[in-house]
Amino acid sequence: MTGSHLATLTERALDIWHAHGRETPLPGVFLAVSEEPTGPLHGVYQPSLCVVLQGAKVSRVGHRTYRYDAGKCLIASLDVPVRAEIITASKAHPYAALIVNIDPVVVAELLLDHPTTGMDAEITPEALAVHPLSSDLVDPLERLLGLAKHPRDIPVLAPMIQREIIWQLLNGPQAGMLCQVGLADSRVARIGKSIAWVRENFAEALSVPRLATLAGMSPATFHRQFKAATAMTPVQFQKSLRLQEARRMLLSEGVDVAQVGFAIGYESPSQFSREYRRMFGAPPGRDGVKLRSAVTAESHG
Repeated sequence: MTGSHLATLTERALDIWHAHGRETPLPGVFLAVSEEPTGPLHGVYQPSLCVVLQGAKVSRVGHRTYRYDAGKCLIASLDVPVRAEIITASKAHPYAALIVNIDPVVVAELLLDHPTTGMDAEITPEALAVHPLSSDLVDPLERLLGLAKHPRDIPVLAPMIQREIIWQLLNGPQAGMLCQVGLADSRVARIGKSIAWVRENFAEALSVPRLATLAGMSPATFHRQFKAATAMTPVQFQKSLRLQEARRMLLSEGVDVAQVGFAIGYESPSQFSREYRRMFGAPPGRDGVKLRSAVTAESHG
């Protein structure tokens, strides 16, 4: 991939950003732009392709750290809670990234139609991986972004181009990870079932044997495979989801901190406050005020 290709992608992405913001008119396609480095950003990554067009970012899952800068892409194969940080950005050269969601159904369809695809690929158990952006992806990404100026074509052409992007991923260094996304009986897909349950029921008491049954594994095998994929134990994973939900709830004005703790599954307010502070650097009450002030300032900016 040449520097001119990356510059073209960046220019198109920034044009769309100024016109539409993060939510582009393209289904399943998002943009992230920042004119300055950030502090820790907490969120949940879904199966997706994230291409950094300019600047650099670091994402952390459990004890693992992934750095990706211009010309690199991050592949996510599972829904995982992540702590990320934009480390290179300026007004002259803002951080810019293109995110394209990966539909496991499309992956499965392509694998069914072409069963030998990715057979020789190395299977990785990790939920995230960083690779150089393949030159084979540049053309479909450019065409996908170009559709933003042709809204009439989006319903017809966007799904075709996104399918092409997934096909290129299945034939690149990310093939092993993508195959795991599409195969119903793969380790990643089975761990994904347990992750889906935890996300939908994060306030409930966690039962590893129950999750192992959902994944069709013994408790010992499940625990090992879950940690290999997410770099967290199931309990750590649940805690991260709970605290991220608590932070979202604290954006609401007048919310009671203790009630937030109970709502996400904590029986002890002091334990909730202690673990919240450990994750976000401030107790929930103070952090909630800071979050609401930041949102208010942004809306009036």
